[in-house]
Amino acid sequence: MAKKTTQSINPFLLTGYVSPDYFCDREQETQKLISALQNGRNVTLISPRRMGKTGLIRHIFHQMEAEKQAKCYYVDLYKTDGLASLVEQLASVVLGSLDTTEAKIIKQVTTFFKSLRPLLSFDSLTGVPTFMVDVKPELAEHSLAEIFSYMEQSGQLCVIAMDEFQTIVDYGEKNVEALLRSHVQHLTSVHFIFSGSQRHVLENMFALANRPFYQSTQILNLYEIQESSYYQFATEKLEAHHQQIPTDVFNDLYQRLAGHTWYIQMVMNRLYESGQKQITKPLVNKVLNEIIDENEATFQTFMRLITPAQARLLKAIAKEGTVQQALGSSFISKHQLGATSTIRSAIQSLVEKELVLDCQGGYQVYDRFFSLWLNR
Repeated sequence: MAKKTTQSINPFLLTGYVSPDYFCDREQETQKLISALQNGRNVTLISPRRMGKTGLIRHIFHQMEAEKQAKCYYVDLYKTDGLASLVEQLASVVLGSLDTTEAKIIKQVTTFFKSLRPLLSFDSLTGVPTFMVDVKPELAEHSLAEIFSYMEQSGQLCVIAMDEFQTIVDYGEKNVEALLRSHVQHLTSVHFIFSGSQRHVLENMFALANRPFYQSTQILNLYEIQESSYYQFATEKLEAHHQQIPTDVFNDLYQRLAGHTWYIQMVMNRLYESGQKQITKPLVNKVLNEIIDENEATFQTFMRLITPAQARLLKAIAKEGTVQQALGSSFISKHQLGATSTIRSAIQSLVEKELVLDCQGGYQVYDRFFSLWLNR
């Protein structure tokens, strides 16, 4: 099967990063991030899941590396459970970027990574070097120091993005925040993007005076892409495919999905796939219903995992779209939700389960398709 080229792929990407041609807007955020890093400021990037923060990180990495401004490393901490696994993730990313000349790569590894002792092997077909890294918990701190020392001595600016950074709060070790901060504050050639989706946890980490990272970064919150910019992007991609989407049709879709990037991308991906020359509201509704039907089993599982009181509150939030005062008497009486104490407990549980998003505008059902399903 022939490999797809960038000219033939669906331009409404759902995963990964291809090039700036397939990246929508975020011009101000891009400039702020790059400027901060170039001027020695670390950044905390906060946004709900699926709003596009990983894509934004990949986008600025693409620009900085293309212009040879920095060597960039992306580390996803979501599946890590302790310092050793964090170091393994970081080590794998760093080792994977080393010079692929066998003599050079072995020299680099043995010089800088004595405690890691990675196993180097070469693919029998391609000859590409690969590493297996096994970090012993008792040597994790020393291995972390070696990695940072290697980057500091590399002779170029290095940028590390630690995604889902709030994960370290749940590590068994209680000193990880302080340990990382002790390294970060002494690095002059290595800058960081600490990104994550749990706003309150990250704000506490970087805004409370008793925490190691207190006021040590520039905080950047990532919100929805402006509708006008998104519409321009969508129109350009569709017109190149001989398709059109009227302003009112896109506006209706944008409002129904509250501007949440990934959910809009999913619908636009399928509208593009349809090949329909004129995209209409009935066609959008058809696509939305297909997506919701496909996920119904998952949504039913969500409902089985919560209490009846939480379910009533969840449905009420879905009907309202956004609830600014979840404990307000008018909202509670309108939806017959019961005692305020019950609602307070329910909203806290739903936010912790990431079924409800606590955002600046109020409370919303986190999964936009789930919200539409609840309103059926």
